[in-house]
Amino acid sequence: MAIAKQYLKTKPVCKVTFTVPAEEAKKVAVVGDFNNWNPKGSMLKKLKNGNFKGTFELPKEGSYEFKYIIDGNYVNEAEADRYQWNDYAGSENAVLEL
Repeated sequence: MAIAKQYLKTKPVCKVTFTVPAEEAKKVAVVGDFNNWNPKGSMLKKLKNGNFKGTFELPKEGSYEFKYIIDGNYVNEAEADRYQWNDYAGSENAVLEL
């Protein structure tokens, strides 16, 4: 799994690209604080090499808890900036620092 950040000079946003290797998966979405944990509109596209990939513009200077949903299972990003306990979920969430 990987995260790439591209800060834009013309707008107060960061383009964040999420890449998830999941050859056997049918659906992968990224959900978090930035989209109210709603997978609608946050599905990643499956590439020919078996990876799922998607790019989203997120406001700069914030931190966001997030997880991937891979075929219905919540999975953390291995290369997250940090992890934070979430009482509501009863588990740790990955955190993205922008």
